Formats: sequence, structure tokens, C-alpha cells
Amino acid sequence: MRRIIVAGTLSILGLLMLAAASRVFRGHPRATRTETINNAKQINLCLIDFDNDYGSFPDATTMAAVKGTTGTGLPLGTSSSNEIFRQLIAAGNKSEKIFWASSSITPRKPDDIIHGSRALEKGECAFAYVAGLSSSSDPTTPLLMAPVIPSRRCFERLKDYRNTAVILFVDGSVRPFPIDKHGQVEIGGMNLFDPRQPFWKGKAPDIKWPE
Repeated sequence: MRRIIVAGTLSILGLLMLAAASRVFRGHPRATRTETINNAKQINLCLIDFDNDYGSFPDATTMAAVKGTTGTGLPLGTSSSNEIFRQLIAAGNKSEKIFWASSSITPRKPDDIIHGSRALEKGECAFAYVAGLSSSSDPTTPLLMAPVIPSRRCFERLKDYRNTAVILFVDGSVRPFPIDKHGQVEIGGMNLFDPRQPFWKGKAPDIKWPE
């Protein structure tokens, strides 16, 4: 009986330790950033499929074609990444969860209600998006990024990300970049959004910020 009690106690302690370790892992910066990277990669797959069907990544020029092809009743638009990404939902993506990333503007994960005005509501999308690109654009061009502060048009420094920004490029690669104390990211010694960056071709990028 004593052996049974000891074995049972050890089993319970083992389960408690596993549960504690699981909570620690879920809250670890590496886990948070990894989830954001994985979501960016999933969005990239949707963008590639969309590009194959409509000739470019979603923007103002693809709205009419999406409406005509899908008959969607979703409120499409071009003022935010939420509105732009509804084209991906209309085109066949059935989950909002890939558009989420941990940040101050996304306190909870999406509810996956993708009908009408409930699709990608405010706070259900964390990624800023660069409109006007396609799979044939310069492969080094940034396409998607998080975490951001839309009101300040900059990146959000968070310990869960180790003060880095997660950026998806047109070639499908996803990489973290340090965020400075002003909320800016530099690539090649210049601000990411500087029109002088080679990948912007001298034009300011058309950034669609999340709601």
C-alpha cells in the first residue's frame, strides 16, 4: 500500500511539473515569436494561391474580381489590412486565426466568425501589409510585418518578441529584425519604410495598418 501511495504521489507531482512547464513554454518569448512566424507563413501560402488566381496579391485592383468570382458579401475595402485580408477569406481561407499575433492591439484571438461584418473585426488582425505587390515583385521586398502600433505608424517593442519585428518578404522568407527605441526597424542602415530602400524603387510603400 505504501508503494502504491508513493507511486501515486510521484505521478501527480510529475503531471503538475509538466503542466507548469507547458505554461512556461507558452509564455516564453520564443514561443510567442514562433507563433507569429508560423502565422505569417500561413498567410504567405494564402497570398500565393490568391496571386495564382487573381494575378497579384490582394489590393484595390483585385476587389472587383474577387466580388465577381466569389459573390462575397464581406465588406471589402482598402483602408486597413483587415479590409484587404477579407479578400483572402472570400477567396477560400476559412480561418481568421492566421491573421492574429500577440500585441497590444490584439488582446484576444479571433473567434473565427467570418460572415459579414464579423469577419476580421477590429483587434483580430495584427499584421501590417504592403499593398500593390505580387509574386513577381522584387523578392527582397517586405510584404507583411508584426507587431505594430497603427496609431504611431511604427513597430511595438515587446519582450515576448525580444524587441524584434517579424517580417515576411515576397520570396516567402520570414525573419526577425531588431526594433530600436523609437519603434523603427533598419535594413541596410536605413529605415525599413524609407523610399530610398532598393526594394521600394524610389516610392513610399503603401502600408495598410491593422485596425
